[in-house]
Order: sequence, then C-alpha cells, then structure tokens
Amino acid sequence: MFLPLNDENPLEEVRHAYVTWALIAANVAVFLLVQQGWTGAIETSTAFSYGTIPAVLSHMAVLPEDFIHLPAEATLASYMFFHGGWGHLIVNMAFLWVFGDNVEDALGHARYLAFYFLTGIAGAIVYTLGHPASEVPLIGASAAVSGVVGAYAMLHPNVRIWVLVLMRIPLRLPAIWPIGAWILYQVWSAVTQNQADTAWLAHLGGLVAGGLLVIPMRRRGVPLWVTTRDGTPPAPPPSAAPPEGPPSGPPSAQSPR
Repeated sequence: MFLPLNDENPLEEVRHAYVTWALIAANVAVFLLVQQGWTGAIETSTAFSYGTIPAVLSHMAVLPEDFIHLPAEATLASYMFFHGGWGHLIVNMAFLWVFGDNVEDALGHARYLAFYFLTGIAGAIVYTLGHPASEVPLIGASAAVSGVVGAYAMLHPNVRIWVLVLMRIPLRLPAIWPIGAWILYQVWSAVTQNQADTAWLAHLGGLVAGGLLVIPMRRRGVPLWVTTRDGTPPAPPPSAAPPEGPPSGPPSAQSPR
C-alpha cells in the first residue's frame, strides 16, 4: 500500500534511538544467521519452532518434540524476530525505522522496549483468540510494528512524512493520511480476508494496544494528538495584557495655573 521513507520529526528527549536500532539489528541478524535468510524463505521447522501456533498455545494441538525449542508461551516473544522473506523483513523494518525513534523519544528507552514487546504479544494473543484451532505459525514483527504506528498516530498525526505510495509514487503528507489509510486497509482485510493464514488480526491487536499503551507509558509532559503541522506542541496562549493605566514612576510636574 505504502512504504514510509522519512519523517520530519527531530528527537527531543533522547540523543539516539538505541532501542530502535537494536531491534532492527536483531531482526536482521536473526533473518540472516538463524533463518539463513539469503535464500529468501523461512524453513518450516524454524517457523514451527519459534512462531506462535494458536492451536498449541490454546492446548488444542501438540507440537512434535523435534520442533519444541521453547515453551509455547515464550513464542509470544520469539515469533516477532522471524520473517517469511526479504519483503516481509524490509517493510517491517522500514516502518520501525521511520516511526520507532519518535515513539522511543516519547516513552524513553526502557519503557519503549517494554512497549514494543507488549504490543507484539497483544497482537499474537488477538490472533490466537481469533483462530484458536489454527496450526499455522504466526511470524514477523508486524504486530509490534503496528503498535509503534498506532502510538505515532496518537503522538504526531500532523508531522509531514515522505511515503512511497504503491511502491512507486513519492509523496510528502501529514502522517495521519497514510497511517489512516493503512488502518482502514487493515480493518477491511480483517473483515473480508479472515482466514487463519493471514495476520490481519495480529496487526489490529498490536495497533490498538499501541494506541492505548502510549497514553500511560509516555513521558510526563509529552502531549498527545499534536495539531500543528510541524509536529511541535501548540504555543501557549499569550498572557493577559496588564490593564491600561498611568505609567509607573513619579508623576510629571504640573504647570501652575
């Protein structure tokens, strides 16, 4: 639908988005070193070992012992770092690169890391609730990244961002326009393509979790839904002007009549 390229939104509270960088590096490292990602596809055994499988998580199916490397509950976190191919990885990391640093700035490093995992876990749980008998592994950072997008929309809806629409048309738009269209597409897809082999419910679960969690988790004083075009908080109203009256200081001398 669209690929974010850059936003005009400098950091204010943190000097560098270390956690965002580390998450991107971890995803790429897992893809290349664990998945042997140069082939462009994930092995079935890897997907079943580290992906979230709703039927296993809901105790409706049992994973073969050869595939069990982690407890089922632990896959709620591990699934975020495995991707189905180069395209899956690149799109998720592009969204995280553009939107993640400002959400990290608003939350702080530690709370942002917790936020990322909480939204990813929320997405996996929603997916499991929607497809409790599915034996299709859920993989990818999409739910956690959706949480980041939801938080960004709550924080900076009017910041101008560069996006590649339909992967070929560069446009500079207020963030809420492409993000709003992206949200509508997720909802439409979840309603019309509600099969177990898609992750639309995971995206929506992460999105809603991100939009809600950013409210209590943001730093004190960080505003929500900033309305100025450049992303800065609206200027406070000017203080009331003092009432008109005689100038301060001694009165001027009067001429005698």
